[in-house]
Amino acid sequence: MVALVLSGCSGHDSARDALTVTVSRGNCGTGWKTPHSGPQTLQISNVGTVTTEVDLIDPGTGGVYAEVEALAPNTTRPMRLTFGQASYAFRCLAEDTDAVTGPAVKVTDGPPPSAPAVLPISNQDLTGAVTAYRGYVTTGLATLAGDVATLVRTLRGGDVPASRSAWLTAHLSYERLGAAYDTFGDFADQIDGMPDGLPAGVRDPDFAGLRRIEYGLWHGQSPASLAPIGDQLGTAVAGLREDFPKERTDPNDLPLRAHEIMENALQFELTGQADQGSGTGLATIGANLDGTQAVLNALAPLMTKRYSGWPQVATWIANTRDLVAAGHRPDGAWIAPTALDPQTHERLDAAVGQLVEVLAPIAAIGDVRRTS
Repeated sequence: MVALVLSGCSGHDSARDALTVTVSRGNCGTGWKTPHSGPQTLQISNVGTVTTEVDLIDPGTGGVYAEVEALAPNTTRPMRLTFGQASYAFRCLAEDTDAVTGPAVKVTDGPPPSAPAVLPISNQDLTGAVTAYRGYVTTGLATLAGDVATLVRTLRGGDVPASRSAWLTAHLSYERLGAAYDTFGDFADQIDGMPDGLPAGVRDPDFAGLRRIEYGLWHGQSPASLAPIGDQLGTAVAGLREDFPKERTDPNDLPLRAHEIMENALQFELTGQADQGSGTGLATIGANLDGTQAVLNALAPLMTKRYSGWPQVATWIANTRDLVAAGHRPDGAWIAPTALDPQTHERLDAAVGQLVEVLAPIAAIGDVRRTS
């Protein structure tokens, strides 16, 4: 694990700036001296006998500027950062040992840091966010159950256009729940699993759920023949609704999924890799944006005061939504991502990529970490 920069302390350095700082159980920051302002590399060396996490903090607030995680004994790793006019100290968290904070030093030259140190987040801090998000998922699962019931009825009715429309509605309802997939367990594959990795691919009997119905509806299979798969899907959704209240959501999941949802959209939807024939990848990306926004809404009370790039997130979500909406034809049909003209596809790819980039720091900032 490399040094992780949490705020405005990133930068390049030259070899002459390198300074070795040693840590061990009960000793944090030997060799630490007042640095100059600007870019510098600190070589963090664990001379002790246990693995240690090393944080560079603001000693006044306890906020973290940068960290080296899981630094093993007899190991040295770099911490590259840009110092500003502020106070700094090392906090060392050795395994099975209380935190130790080393001596504070003060940089007196240059401008202040470009961003404040990030206040650590605890499990308790994330409790409200998890509760809010689980409420969102519970409501979303009820919506999904209704949409799947409608889909099954249309399949039995034999109307292909109506079945395709009902399928898309149900599929998007599921895609809006993206941050909870670890909590869904085996139900995830039963509801929206892909044929990748199955011995017989799309013909494998274990290929089921929404994606299997998509494949059938867009590959000439009659809606009525897909109704039994719809029944199985309804059973899986009902099982998930019953099971979900009993399952624990890891608090770290929310900050982590904040960027993973759109990362998956970039990898699987925008490339057409997930498409089973409907060509509705842009609609799915729109639902992924909804799911991402739900995560952000839950995390907002914690992130607005910790993440300096928070305003950029809203900007890039809006930019991406506009580009996605342009792929929705007036007749209600969607342009498949692979059918977009090269310039439009390039702009959308760049927007989703930039959104993933501005979302990525949320995982590091929201990572639950020890402080004592």
